[in-house]
Amino acid sequence: MELQFVSLPSEEEALDAYSQAVIGVAERLSPSVANVRLRRGGGSAVVITPDGFMLTSAHVIARTRGGRASFVDGRELEFEVVGADPLSDLAVLRAAEGHQLHPAELGDAERLRVGQLVVAIGNPHGFTGSVTAGVVSALGRSLPTRSGANVRVVDNVIQTDAALNPGNSGGALADGRGRVIGINTAVAGVGLGLAVPINAATRRIVGALMTEGRFRRAYLGIAGGPRPLPPRLARKLGRTAGVEVVQVVEGGPADRAGLRPEDLIVELDGTPIEGMDELQRVVVSELIGRAVRARVVREGRERELELVPAELDA
Repeated sequence: MELQFVSLPSEEEALDAYSQAVIGVAERLSPSVANVRLRRGGGSAVVITPDGFMLTSAHVIARTRGGRASFVDGRELEFEVVGADPLSDLAVLRAAEGHQLHPAELGDAERLRVGQLVVAIGNPHGFTGSVTAGVVSALGRSLPTRSGANVRVVDNVIQTDAALNPGNSGGALADGRGRVIGINTAVAGVGLGLAVPINAATRRIVGALMTEGRFRRAYLGIAGGPRPLPPRLARKLGRTAGVEVVQVVEGGPADRAGLRPEDLIVELDGTPIEGMDELQRVVVSELIGRAVRARVVREGRERELELVPAELDA
């Protein structure tokens, strides 16, 4: 009988495509994720420039001006907080000068699809460089944030089943090519992790934090919520809802412009308004101090008001 020798598959061949993808992301991205240590607590951060700028969650560094960041190569550097925006739950740190760091590549969360592979890298409970993987469970989630008396909703939040634990906040959520498409921010339950997306809106916030240390927002001085339009008006405008003014802050821009509770905002600065998310997107820093037209419905009749947004004190 002739003996036949069967060659065993190489280590690379033995790995399935899923494992290879996760390993590739981990090897590429782990050097860019820092373990952030503070006097009380800590979290994670993602290096975004070679000269030491890092992106993290605002709640990770709340009420502190600096701390220490360690990396998988053993380096430990001091950092300072450059700026934070609690209403988007994003913050920018800067590591001590004189050190070349390994920046991550930022992707675009707008291109994600439900079911797509994602890899989370962070420091849960202080365990540096921990890697977990999962899929995009859902897109378009909302995350309420607060800064003092101001409340805002972060739009288009990514939901994933990749395991996240305390300490993962501020760490990277990456696609299968190792591009950071989200900053892990919250654990909503077992298998329910949330990440602030990297998109055009958050890139503007990050850029402002890096250069100015803050992100400016316009302020109208109202509290409101969505309300269906009357059928006749809905047919005329070609949409179904607007934002009902529930409360007007005395002395604020809306009060000075003559807005009243129960007014229905259907357009601001030429942009149709159907809900609070559209209103939040329109009320940007470029409107601060500039007269804009608000189209409202009051007692069934349309009217235009001119208001001048102020700067939101966050």
